Amino acid sequence: MMKLAVTGATGFIGRYVLPLVLDASGDVTVACRDVSSAPDEWTNRARIMQLDLADPGENVFERLGCPDVLLHLAWGDLHNYRSPHHFETELSRHYSFLKSMVRDGLKTAVVTGTCFEYGMQSGCLDEATICRPSTPYGLAKHMLHRQLQFLKEEIPFNLIWTRLFYIFGEGQSPTSLWSQLKKAALAGETTFPMSGGEQLRDFLPVTELAGYLARLALEQPRTEVVNICSGRPQSVRGLVESWIRTEGWSITPLLGRFPYTEYEPFAFWGARERLSSIVGQAKQ
Repeated sequence: MMKLAVTGATGFIGRYVLPLVLDASGDVTVACRDVSSAPDEWTNRARIMQLDLADPGENVFERLGCPDVLLHLAWGDLHNYRSPHHFETELSRHYSFLKSMVRDGLKTAVVTGTCFEYGMQSGCLDEATICRPSTPYGLAKHMLHRQLQFLKEEIPFNLIWTRLFYIFGEGQSPTSLWSQLKKAALAGETTFPMSGGEQLRDFLPVTELAGYLARLALEQPRTEVVNICSGRPQSVRGLVESWIRTEGWSITPLLGRFPYTEYEPFAFWGARERLSSIVGQAKQ
């Protein structure tokens, strides 16, 4: 029986991924900084272990049940992609943790990266696109990937690096577009101030993302980098309008009230051919 460990399981993405891996694997250890944040239904199906990456302690691999596979979803300060905290603090914490896991016997690490690794590059971006990160968050993730690549030369292991594009769904951060729109609509607001909305992005429901991450962790394909994306460019305005229609909200986008962000290209999306070949699902 394959043994699986999951970090960041109580976060936005983790809460969608964990039920899927619990259904498919009988030996799961969940690492939480605060074990009280783990839902009660997890305790009967997984081992819950306290782990703070700022001070992980000794024998982490053993305490996590000597897993065959680690699904590493944890990362801090995601409310501010431009904070130096990402490369000043998060980078070293995560590399030290992952290195100790690999050194002590981890066979496969599935680690979440980000489309921000690509930086200010436009158009359809595939996994071979040279990364030119333009934010501290993107830089820290890219540097972590490079460090793990060097680690593989010293201690061979299977690294699956996933570049996540734009995710949305219930339980997302209150500062996210989805959460702000929902809050305004349910509060009875008639208009929703936003940018011009013409920028093109690659959006994916968190439920779909969770399925892909679970598949990668359970099947461990021999591919190092894979975009987790829809492969379809969509305008932000179009997405907001589709949410309003689907939910039946009586609210109108108030366009042009906020400027476009300076740290993202105006139009970019992910190539998903590699993802489709792994999960056996044709591009839609």
